[in-house]
Amino acid sequence: MTRNLLLVGLGGGIGSALRYLTSTGLMQLWGPRDFPLGTFTVNVVGCLIIGLLAGLMLSRQALGPEFRLFFMVGILGGFTTFSSFGYESIQLLQDGQFLLMLANILLNVTIGLSACWLGLSLARTL
Repeated sequence: MTRNLLLVGLGGGIGSALRYLTSTGLMQLWGPRDFPLGTFTVNVVGCLIIGLLAGLMLSRQALGPEFRLFFMVGILGGFTTFSSFGYESIQLLQDGQFLLMLANILLNVTIGLSACWLGLSLARTL
């Protein structure tokens, strides 16, 4: 149990740092926007990677439980930000930005799920 907790905690710290670097990097590249581009980007990328890894685990049984804990639960759990997604969606609504809130929700869900499906599909071809 302690080993598993350490794997998840270490991975989560790495994922959170990567999320921060990605979000701040995008803000530096394109400047601040009303639309939460950083959260959108990490959610889609995280969904793609987790779909790919899950597909590899299912088809090849190559990745063991410790890898799953460290990378999928830890790193990707820290990297993807659906808690931030929920908060930012509510903030957009409270700011009177209903269309941006709706776009945020629809784009994160539809493109995120599509990226997960794409990752699973890509894993089948490897």
